Amino acid sequence: MRLPRDISGDDLIRRLRQLGYEPTRQTGSHVRLTRVEGNEEHHITVPRHDVLRVGTLNSILNDVAEHLQMSKQELMRELF
Repeated sequence: MRLPRDISGDDLIRRLRQLGYEPTRQTGSHVRLTRVEGNEEHHITVPRHDVLRVGTLNSILNDVAEHLQMSKQELMRELF
């Protein structure tokens, strides 16, 4: 599955909320999302750009997939 080329930061934030990530703060155009599981926290930063660059999206998805202990392909099927 190819990475989507037209996903916005706001759209990605909405999709990641389905996985338990919640916005915890915003600095300028970047939003920090946090997922709390037990006493373990995972933080990611998502830029609120109109269209995310492919490398940025790839990096965020790799980080989330690694934290959730799933492959990036499984994560993409769940999100998109």
